[in-house]
Amino acid sequence: MSTLSRPTSPDRWFAPLLVFDVIAGLAMVGVMWAGLVYAGDAVNLAGEEQAAQRIFYFHIGSNIAALLGFLGSVVGSIGYLVSRRLVWDRWAAASVEIGTIFGILVLLSGAIWAKPAWNTYWTWDPRLTTATITVLIYIAYMLFRNGFDDAETRARFAAVYAMFAFLSVPLTYYSARLFRSIHPIVFDGGNEEAQGGFAIGPTMGQTLAIAMIGFALLFLALLFHRVRQFDFEARIDAIRERFDE
Repeated sequence: MSTLSRPTSPDRWFAPLLVFDVIAGLAMVGVMWAGLVYAGDAVNLAGEEQAAQRIFYFHIGSNIAALLGFLGSVVGSIGYLVSRRLVWDRWAAASVEIGTIFGILVLLSGAIWAKPAWNTYWTWDPRLTTATITVLIYIAYMLFRNGFDDAETRARFAAVYAMFAFLSVPLTYYSARLFRSIHPIVFDGGNEEAQGGFAIGPTMGQTLAIAMIGFALLFLALLFHRVRQFDFEARIDAIRERFDE
């Protein structure tokens, strides 16, 4: 194994990870408190629909974490193609795995929210459809990676795939703005033909910010753990190669 692709020692991760885990854990406690207690009720909703609306903060938080994962895969892929260092490939792969988990949580939380709001768990709305396609594209990324035994070949293929896969992310974001949609448009921008709308009060806006920060910290904590595991696996492979020589 070349010096450039030799994994760094995972032992250096332990202390920083322990501290970061505590920070991320406290942040998520704050997210749950803010989302379930602090945030005000939606004035235009009532009963079951009002209660279900609180999952909005976890839905958006998961969205942010998924976005960070898919964006991280692009950064890691570019880093590998430029440097040819396998450490970048490990960061890209870990980003996709964690991002995909949060992408699935986006779909599940959205379905829970949709039932009382739209009277159905699923509809072929442009936002829901493109979000599902995005998750499936990244699941395919992980499956295709397992089809290559050679690390360098796997890294090259995965890097190119991840960069093209990311094109589905902005398409998902703008789908509710470009097409007739019943999905609420939370952030700036609009579509005159879109049926969904959304307005938030002060405590709801503050809770949304807390959720985005908390989920971003949770994503980073999980990402660091997964990269650390990849480092362990790479070290084991390096030891096996030395014994096979």
